[in-house]
Parts: sequence; structure tokens; C-alpha cells
Amino acid sequence: FYIPAVSACRNLLPSRVGLRFRMPLQKLHPLSCAIHHCFSPSTNPQRPPHCSAARRFTSLSRLPIRPAKARRGGHGRQQQRNFWAARLAARLLKLRYILLGSAVGGGYTAKKTYDEWKDMLPDLSEYTWIVPDFVWELSENFDLDKLTSALPEMEEIAKILPDMEKIGENFTFLKSLLSKQESDARMNGKCSEITPSLFLKVVLQKDDKGIHQRKVKKSLIDMYSEVLDILSDYDSNYNTQDHLPRVVVVGDQSAGKTSVLEMIAQARIFPRGSGEMMTRSPVKVTLSEGPHHVAMFKDSTREFDLGKEEDLAALRHEIELRMRKSVKEGQTVSAETISLNVKGPGIQRMVLVDLPGVISTVTTGMATDTKDTIFSISRAYMQNPNAIILCIQDGSVDAERSIVTDLVSQMDPHGRRTIFVLTKVDLAEKNLASPNRIQQIVEGKLFPMKALGYFAVVTGKAKCGESFCFLPLDYEEDFFQNSRLLRDGMLKAHQVTTKNLSLAVSDCFWKMVRESVEQQADAFKASRFNLETEWKNNYPRLRELDRNELFEKAKNEILDEVISLSQVTPKHWESILQKKLWERVSTHVIENIYLPAAQTMNSGTFNTTVDIKLKQWTDKQLPHKALEVAWETLQEEFARFMAEYKGKDQDDIFDKLKEAVKDESIKRHKWNESAMDSLRVIQHNALEDRSITDKPQWDSAIEFMEETLQSRLKDTESVIADMVGPNWKQRWMSWTNRTPEQHVRNETKNELERLLKLHDDHTAYLANDEVTTVRKNLEARGVEVDPVLIKDTWHQLYRRHFLQKSLFHCNLCRRGFYYYQRHFVDSELECNDVVLFWRIQRMLSITANTLRQQLTNTEVRRLEKNVKEVLEDFGEDSEKKVQLITGRRVQLAEDLKKVREIQEKLEAFIEALHKEK
Repeated sequence: FYIPAVSACRNLLPSRVGLRFRMPLQKLHPLSCAIHHCFSPSTNPQRPPHCSAARRFTSLSRLPIRPAKARRGGHGRQQQRNFWAARLAARLLKLRYILLGSAVGGGYTAKKTYDEWKDMLPDLSEYTWIVPDFVWELSENFDLDKLTSALPEMEEIAKILPDMEKIGENFTFLKSLLSKQESDARMNGKCSEITPSLFLKVVLQKDDKGIHQRKVKKSLIDMYSEVLDILSDYDSNYNTQDHLPRVVVVGDQSAGKTSVLEMIAQARIFPRGSGEMMTRSPVKVTLSEGPHHVAMFKDSTREFDLGKEEDLAALRHEIELRMRKSVKEGQTVSAETISLNVKGPGIQRMVLVDLPGVISTVTTGMATDTKDTIFSISRAYMQNPNAIILCIQDGSVDAERSIVTDLVSQMDPHGRRTIFVLTKVDLAEKNLASPNRIQQIVEGKLFPMKALGYFAVVTGKAKCGESFCFLPLDYEEDFFQNSRLLRDGMLKAHQVTTKNLSLAVSDCFWKMVRESVEQQADAFKASRFNLETEWKNNYPRLRELDRNELFEKAKNEILDEVISLSQVTPKHWESILQKKLWERVSTHVIENIYLPAAQTMNSGTFNTTVDIKLKQWTDKQLPHKALEVAWETLQEEFARFMAEYKGKDQDDIFDKLKEAVKDESIKRHKWNESAMDSLRVIQHNALEDRSITDKPQWDSAIEFMEETLQSRLKDTESVIADMVGPNWKQRWMSWTNRTPEQHVRNETKNELERLLKLHDDHTAYLANDEVTTVRKNLEARGVEVDPVLIKDTWHQLYRRHFLQKSLFHCNLCRRGFYYYQRHFVDSELECNDVVLFWRIQRMLSITANTLRQQLTNTEVRRLEKNVKEVLEDFGEDSEKKVQLITGRRVQLAEDLKKVREIQEKLEAFIEALHKEK
């Protein structure tokens, strides 16, 4: 396309300009010939470089434009000029279809297919030094739109356009041919100069993702294999939904079934073991014809070259690793299928499944249920009504030892889909005293099992010192040609060799495929309709999201919640931290610090006791309590955000997943306790400060003290009410009575209240003589009471009495800030308890601020990181997702996705099957 465009554009220019372009085009002539050879369907490698196409292109560029003869006079010169212009216009119009049709036809086609070919063409920027500079300059200034506007109609241009499909085929062929030649030259140590052919070779090799790879379509057997893989994932138990044909290879252990499959694949691809079970899980092998003998796993892009021993060894090792990985701990075999594709010249197209060998005895080292597991796996594959059973029988041992024949007879009693294969015929001919038994076996007279056909094969013979060897198919044919079994008529020619077996199995396989695939497509179409109807009726307003899509949605929601956690305001953090910390430590402050100190009734003793107890508390318990509160607050806030989001969404399908993510993230989170020492110092300094600087702080401390004491007083009164039972109003209104114990408690309470009225400044403890007096007074009224009960009741009554007095004193201290600030001594207004509560309040505020900084700067980010890690781990664990995202809605969406995918694959396969001749 490029060279004629250059030539035509040059001819459209004046003759002087055209002369300047002649010599560079001569230099470009070898390149034009090379490109013509590349794109010509009938390329002859021995054709001389001055090809007709190049000669034609060059001749077009050399069309003369003869100048008009000069005439005398000005009028003559004007006529001469007009005549010259007319001749030029006539020349151009006459050559319109010749020049423009050949020159810009390729340009039009290039514009039309530009979007399709722009990614396929190789990059020529590295080879600009080969092509003359004027070509690149002309290509940059070439206006394709103006040129195409002068084109004739599309129907006329289509007649002269080249066959693009044929060009692509030749392009692919030339690329592979040149790549092979260059690799051969490198191996021979040869290096040649850069020529146009070598230039094209390099250009083609640079296009790693060229036309060949883009035009390649999946083969029919590959499409069918994909359908089987999807069905295996959809229904791992191979129930009635999966009735598509496959060839199931079954046999006794060491009967040679794996060797038969290798003979069909023409390569030793499976691991071997001396008398050891090597096939531990089903291996699905998709066989197809191809130019190269290669193997590839379903879930991998690596190709194993079956012509190289190192690749064969790597393939066998990989299969063994996959088998061992599929077997769960404590088991010997697995039902998990390993998918392998094998391509090669002359290989018949079909899908075979190699199953673990059937055993009669469980040996040491095997799981106790190995025999039953193998039987169940074999039955699961063979019970498919369209499965072709390839029954392998060892010909070198007594036929009575076989176990698999009975199993096959149970699955296919009429033999409508069973093919019997007798292996190791060479050993059987050598060892058996009566070769007639071989004839009876292949004629179906020795076993009660029935079959479509009977075949005899030789699967190979190991050489000394070799672990793996492969016996070529021609050796097998030579053996049977020289065998007296075939010569004496005991075996028929169509019953021997792996080649005949492959042809028979392949014919049977494709026959069953054609008969069953459309039926299965209709069945899945009906299943899809039923599932879609169920979804519309039950979830009409919801999208059909499968488990993976739901997980991604939940993942985004959880990450949003974590981000929201980092946006919590500092004021909110400090508020909840201070509140929770006081709830955690208030009991200790009141019971162990305030009440013991306040009940001393002495200002100096109060301050001393408070300072000692605060120091002990700060050194041992307070920092740990503060960190516990901060960690619990972070967890609660995280849970609160999740609960709020759930309330907005009203979708409980993510509840289990969110709960699991939250628990696992918290479990992985390790609080940074390195800041505990600095926190201890901060708290100690806050509690050491006694200087209240202004009246608002004083009033805040009094309010804090009142709230605390009132809360304690309310709790104490509730305890006393439970001890003495209902009062007279409750007894009359609710028809309730006191128990005998509550009656004793009530009488004891009344007696102790009289004692408190007489001694308002009584200490916190009753003396023994006071206990005796109270008891005697109660006995005089006929109430028997225990001294322990008296002391217990006194503790609650005195606590209530003391809290009431403290609240009254707190009210008096509201006007005491003036005396406190000037250090006046007033016995009635010694407000040391107010100072204590101010110190506690200030410590709580400073601690909350310190914890908030640690939360927002460190812990929230670490928790967010933990959440992301947990989500990534859960996303890679399919079993975890099944456990956490469950329900009929999820299962229905999963089934819909699988059924649609299967139906689409089946329909595409059926369409390709109908197109195949």
C-alpha cells in the first residue's frame, strides 16, 4: 500500500520535483520487493528481486510529462501555456483509474481498517535508519482525507482491493518461518548482514501480539473442555445437571490406565512410582491437534514442551505437587479435579479423565476409607449416562484378579458406552501358556461385562536404569505385525494399537457429544428461566450480585466505616473517653479514696490520706485502666459506625461478614503501650496540682462532686429499700408483703436510725457495746437479730447519712472560693473535698486529651490497616466467604451466574459444532 502511494503522489507533482525523487526510489526498490514478497499469496522465494510488482510501481513513477514546444510571439506563448495545461489535465483524467485506483486504493483501505490494524502493526521506529528520510517526511505530510475525497465509488474500489484475510495468513506464515530460520541460525553460530529480508524478519518478530495471536480462535475441543470445567465448579458432585460426555479411564491399580492415556497423548506426562499409588485425584486431560506438542494447565499460562525431557520432568513434578496439595490432611485420595490441556500433531480431539486406580486392600499409610473413596469417585464419574467408560484390564495377570470389571458392569450393564482395553499384551503373549484366553477376552467371552468394542495395546517397556521412558507408536505397530496373535487371527487388525483405540474413542466421543449437547443446552435454558423467575418474585428490587460481588460491596462499606471513624471530632473522643474513664474509676475514688479520708473528720488527716492513696493509685492501676478504656472506646465506636450504616441500608446479608471482620481486626490489633510511662507522669502531675485558679473551675468541681454524691446516695437508698422491703404505700397499692428477713431488717433499720439521731457525728463503725444495746432493744420487741446483720445494716445507713451531710457541705462550699483563694481558715468552710474532686476532674480531662491524641494519631490508622488486611485475607479465602455471606439470595445469584455462563458456553459450542464440516 505504501510504495504505490508514494509513486502516485510524486507523479502528481511538477516534473522538476519528480526528478528529485527518482534516485531515492531506486534505493527503496529492494524494500518494495521484499514487502511485495511478504504480502503476495503466491510468493516464490527464488523469484528474482526485480519482480513484476516492483517494476510496475517503478514504471508508474517514471511516466514522462513532455513539455510543449515554444512558439514565437506573446500570443503564441499564451496559447502554448493554455495547451500545456489542457494536455496535463487530459493526461491526469485519462490516468485517473490507473494512477489513483492503484495508488490510493491501499490508502483508502488503510483508513477503513485503521482502528483494527493500528495495534497489530509492528513498531518501525527502531528501523528508520534503513528507510530513506524522504519516505518518512512524505508520510508525515500525506493528507489521507484529501486523497480519499477524490476516490471513485466504493463498489468500483472494492474490485481492486487485495484479499486482507489472505494477507494476514501469509503474514503469520512468514513470521513463524523467519523466526524458525533465525533461531536455527543462532544455534549454528551464524550471523549475517542486515538485508531487506532480515529487516522484515526483525519487524515481524517484534510484534509479539500480532495478527496471529489476535486472529486465533479457540478450538472446538477447547470450548467443550471449558464447558466441562464450569460444570465441575457448578456441581462438584456430578449430579444430573452434568450429563455432557467425557471419557472416563478406570482400572485396577497398576493396570496401565495412565500409560494408555499417555500413549494417546504421545508423551509420558504422569508421575510414576514403583508399586505406589501415584494418581491421587482425577486428572481431566483435554486432547486436541496442534502444530506443537505442548501441555498447559487450566489455571496457568506456562507451556510445557513435551519434546524436551526437562519440561516433561517439570510437568510430572507439577502434577504430583497439585495432587498432593488437593489431598486433605488424613486422606489418601481427593475428588478435586486437575485440568490439563495437551496439544500435538496427530492427536485425536477428546476429553479424558484419569481416575485413581481401584484397590482391593488398604495398606499401611493409607486412610482407612481410601477404598470406599475411590469407589465413590469412580461411580460419580461413571454414573453420568453420557460418560464413555474406558475399562483398562492388565493382560499380564490373571483376569480373575480384576475388580474394576464388576464395577463397570454395575454402572453400564448393557455395555452401551463401555470400551474395553487389554494392556501389556506383549507380556501376556510371553507369559501365558494359553494365548486363547487373550482371544476370549477381546471377543468379550471371558468376562460377563459387555462393551462396545475391545482393544489390545502395548503401553511401553521400561529400559534398565530409566525411570521414565516412552515407547513410540511405530514400535507398538511393529510388535503387533510380528505377533502371532494377529498373524494367527486371534486378534483382528482393527482391535490393536493405540491409534485404532484413539480413533474409536474419539468417534464415539463426538457422536455422544452431538447427541447430548443440545439437550443439555435446553435443560440449562429451562433452569435459567426458573431461577430468573424465582429472583423476580422474591427480590424484584435488588440486583443479581453473586458472592464475590457482594463481598466487594461489603468491603467498600466497611472501609467507608473505618474512614468515618477517623473523622470523629476531638471533642467527641474526649467526651466519651472522659465519661467512660470516670465510670470505670469512680467506685475506686469514692470507696477507697474519698470516703476513708472524709470520715476521719480532720482536715490534715484528709489531705494526707488522699495524697497517699492517689499516689498508690497512679503508680499501679490508673494508667492501665486508662488504656483499657481507650481500647474499649475504639472498639465500641467502630461497632457503632457499623451499626449505624446497617440501619441505613437495612440489608442484613453483610452482618456476619462485618462482625467477623470487626472481631478479627480487633483480635489482630495490638495496642501500643509504649506511651504508658508518659501517661503515668501526666496523670501524676495532674493530681499533684491543687491550685484552682478561677471561680468557674470551682463551680465545675462542686457540680461534679454533687452529681457524684447524688448518684451514690441514690444507689445507697436503692440498696436499703431492697433490704427492708416495700413500704406501707407499696404494700397497700401493690398488695405485696415483706419477707421475714425484710421484717427483721426493717426493725433493725429503725433502731439504728434512732441511734444516728442521738449521735449525728457518729463514726463509721459501731462499737461492740452499741451492737449489744441494739440487739437487746430488738429482743425486747420480740425480734431476734444477728450481730452481723446489725453491722451490715449500719454500714448502709451510715453511708446514706454521710452522703447527705456531704451534699449539704458541698452546697455550703459554693460560697467558699473567696476564702480558699485567700487561704482563710474557717472550720465550716474547709472545702478539701471540693479540691479533691477538682483534682480528679482535671486528671480525667488531661487523660482523655492524651488518649485522644494516641487514638487519632496511631491507633485508628493501625486499626484501619488491620481491617484492610483482614478483608484481603477473607477475599482470598473462598471457604470463608461462603461461611460469612450466605442465604438463599446469595445462592440464587450464584446459580444464576453459573447457569448463564454455562448456557452461553454451550450455545457458542453448539454454533461452532454446526459450522464444523
